[in-house]
Amino acid sequence: MDTPNTQPEARKKRILSCIQPSGIPTLGNYLGALKNWKTLADEFDGAFAVADLHAITVRQDPAKFRQQIQQVLALLLAIGLDPEQSILFIQSHVPAHSQLAWILNCYTQFGEMSRMTQFKDKSQSHADNVNVGLFAYPVLMAADILLYQADLVPVGADQKQHLEIARDIANRFNTLYSPTFTIPEPYIGKQGARVMSLQSPDKKMSKSDPNPKGYISVFDAPEVIMKKIKSAVTDSEGCVRYADGKDGINNLMSIYSCCTGLSDAQIEHDFQGKGYGDFKVAVAEAVIEELRPVREKFDRYMGDKAYLKDVAAQGAERASRIANRTLQKVMKKVGFVLP
Repeated sequence: MDTPNTQPEARKKRILSCIQPSGIPTLGNYLGALKNWKTLADEFDGAFAVADLHAITVRQDPAKFRQQIQQVLALLLAIGLDPEQSILFIQSHVPAHSQLAWILNCYTQFGEMSRMTQFKDKSQSHADNVNVGLFAYPVLMAADILLYQADLVPVGADQKQHLEIARDIANRFNTLYSPTFTIPEPYIGKQGARVMSLQSPDKKMSKSDPNPKGYISVFDAPEVIMKKIKSAVTDSEGCVRYADGKDGINNLMSIYSCCTGLSDAQIEHDFQGKGYGDFKVAVAEAVIEELRPVREKFDRYMGDKAYLKDVAAQGAERASRIANRTLQKVMKKVGFVLP
């Protein structure tokens, strides 16, 4: 008689990703990261957060900030994340983030924080508000990750240093006491497009660009997208091909490739003998079609505030169960009297 296979199914690795509600994400944010989150949710045990605590290192308008938090939660749903499958939550709804961040502050050296390059950069761009939160930002990020015993964290080039400090803090705590935190690894998955500014193609597309023609918002109307791409900076050659010195066309080709799945060689073949005008229209139409279902779902979710509230509440409850277990373990090891 065959013996049934009773081996337990291997646990999926947990992946954590957070997005700040500091403005409407750009096409660059979507193609570079958000578009792939649904795949991550299917492949891993996913936790996805609206990182509202991180956003207040810069002064926020309260009414606008509340709206942006709801918008980002609606966007996570619009890109296809399922609150039954993954944990979707608002960071400030789980107090353990702030509690663990304070404890970890006391296990982080001042010198380590002062070497963070992003703090130096942001201190210059927000010279009138260089606050302690901006300085300690990476410790809160470490708390976000370590609370959920995350195995993997998707990181861009500007966040690698922050993941490294999270690993250092976790290793230090584990050594001082006993194994408590999972040591997170960077997740290097399918490379999303690095989308550059439409007006300054040597710079990354950013929602803080002073020139609104330089970026496309995920929720820009079709006619706005068409107008912005038609006005994108190119060169005088007039030939659609990927090459050094053609930053504007290279950027548009990258965007078109990400929206259509076509290779650079196929794009060059398809637009052989055609001018930049035809190509820009094709790129704009591809972007409009790529974002259309996201925008439609977003509008639907934003029109149902009760559902968004339920999603946030359910997510906070699920996140808190995991986070509080970690926090209790940490507090016990440090020596706190638990309630």
